[in-house]
Amino acid sequence: MATIRKRDYYEVLGVGRGTPEEEIKRAYRKLAVKFHPDKNPDDPHAEEKFKELGEAYDVLMDADKRAAYDRFGHAAFTQGSAGFGAGGFHDPFEIFREVFGGSGFGGGIFETFFGGSPAGRADDRRRGSDLRYDMEIKLEEAAFGAEKTIEIQKFDSCDKCHGSGAEPGSRRVTCTTCGGRGQVISSRGFFQISQTCPRCHGAGEVIEKPCQKCRGEGRVEELSRIKVKVPAGIREGTRLRSPGNGEAGIAGGPRGDLYVVIHIKEHNVFHREADDLYCEVPIPFSVAALGGETDVPTLGGKAQLKVPAGTQSGQMFKLRGKGITNVNGRSHGDLFARLIVEVPSRLDPEQRRKLQEFAALCGDENTPMRRSFFDRAKEFFK
Repeated sequence: MATIRKRDYYEVLGVGRGTPEEEIKRAYRKLAVKFHPDKNPDDPHAEEKFKELGEAYDVLMDADKRAAYDRFGHAAFTQGSAGFGAGGFHDPFEIFREVFGGSGFGGGIFETFFGGSPAGRADDRRRGSDLRYDMEIKLEEAAFGAEKTIEIQKFDSCDKCHGSGAEPGSRRVTCTTCGGRGQVISSRGFFQISQTCPRCHGAGEVIEKPCQKCRGEGRVEELSRIKVKVPAGIREGTRLRSPGNGEAGIAGGPRGDLYVVIHIKEHNVFHREADDLYCEVPIPFSVAALGGETDVPTLGGKAQLKVPAGTQSGQMFKLRGKGITNVNGRSHGDLFARLIVEVPSRLDPEQRRKLQEFAALCGDENTPMRRSFFDRAKEFFK
């Protein structure tokens, strides 16, 4: 069985084998922003490139993993850690958040690139997590669009304190540990390191009396029902962003986003390629020989197809515009029907006699494909 060859991790990040960690990090930051799926919603390959970058960064920034990779290559990670989520590598989206110091595209990461202010960084630290939900839909729902309701167990705002994290009548006061800055500075030799305040978690404030139900977090875990609109023409692997439907932030922090990844169930009649549909339609031997009409299924109902006399089994016919509407609504796919000539499997005596009479009347001119084949292959029959 053929195997897919994984790219060299150094090649993925565009660096050399002796490149120091700081340069590897810079290379990752540049490429991760370029190929992040949220920045490339119309590119189905962007997410795979983004995952590949995360995997390469995860290995090359870890001294032990990098040493193993330099010695054994990809074989160093084949046992027990075959990829993301299997224990060998970290989630590429978590790596992205760690590198950029935020919690997702809805928070402060892209504000850093496009003019965000430092005032929003405390909110980034309290922002709720983005969530991913894999949703399976039918081909018909992908073709015509649908509204689906999904259920997710996630953190939502506490209904007692309304997300504030404080008991009724309590108030927020300046954190005495960091003086309201949200950061504490520690000295290590010649260096001073700024870190998130361990008491207020970067908010700069603390609650006098934390809410007893949520213990001051401002959120509790519960089952949520969310409606998702699936656009007509959506394709396999598309990520739909539902802003604000991720997890609630800590103590009133901004909500995360929900990303719904679409998976389309295999259909028992149609096979989809881009916006085109393919199906196989059996026709009787007599219709293939004499010509006629046959019904062809489409997602919008049945259609009539004219079958020319002498149609061969496997011949393909195109029904223009009977495929799937493009998700952008600017074009329409086609339906390709492959006709399969069905040979009678059981004949009664009268049918057999008539068919034998027919065979006796046929000559080479009735089977040109057979004659051409044996002319080309005659040297193998000597």
